Amino acid sequence: MSTSLRWIGEKARREPGLVFTSLYHHIYDVDNLRTCYEALPRNRAVGVDGVTKEEYGKNLEENLQELSGKLKRMGYRPQPKLRSYIPKPGSKKGRPLGISCFEDKIVEKAVKRTLEPIYEAVFTDSSYGYRPERSQHDCLDELGRTIQQKRIDQVVESDIENFFGEVNHNWMTKFLEHRIGDPRVIRLINRMLKGGIMEDGFVEATDSGTSQGSILSPLLSNVYLHYVLDLWFDKKMAKESKGEAYYFRFADDFLACFQYRKDAEKYLSRLKERLDEFGL
Repeated sequence: MSTSLRWIGEKARREPGLVFTSLYHHIYDVDNLRTCYEALPRNRAVGVDGVTKEEYGKNLEENLQELSGKLKRMGYRPQPKLRSYIPKPGSKKGRPLGISCFEDKIVEKAVKRTLEPIYEAVFTDSSYGYRPERSQHDCLDELGRTIQQKRIDQVVESDIENFFGEVNHNWMTKFLEHRIGDPRVIRLINRMLKGGIMEDGFVEATDSGTSQGSILSPLLSNVYLHYVLDLWFDKKMAKESKGEAYYFRFADDFLACFQYRKDAEKYLSRLKERLDEFGL
């Protein structure tokens, strides 16, 4: 991580309420874009333009300078993502993925590198999915210790239906603006969210959702659920419970553990209302 991005993370930890108003220059910085290019793996699925990492790299410096210029003058427009499917238990069609063009992957990674230090400073310990140095094994280990060592008798298991397809873009913008006060960053992310999906040669508008397969999507999904679920449980449901209460989330799957059944039932009832409020 560059010194400037490390400074952003340190600043975010020291001032958890700070709104960052000058971030966009980090995204179009050529050194940052080059680092993102180098970090992207080879031989991955290509987007609608068919360009591979090897082809993009043949005129790398020229391409990066041009990309930086487009970003700087807000002339960059992401191409539609290519719809692909991978096997999913219980589904004949499979899990939908959106494959970005290679240049769009560079920009997605540049945005992620810039924003991730800010959010890692404020994300709760209950969130484990798609985060640096955290895994499903860490989540399961802590869950096991909690069930074994704490006063837990009730467990509520939940999975949000079609979460990545139903994320509300207006709410996403509002959540991002709690920490991101640079309107150019918000505008860029909205362009990415609304870039469209191509399937069978036709482009479909994306008025909701954050496409699985996008490099930026895991971070955006964590931002959304940080405000919808993580803080809500910590600051409201856990405090209102008569007994002990604990919560664990990995992406859009999450568990709430309670000492008393009445607390679990109240949480389940409130959870449905909470999700509905945010379009889930």
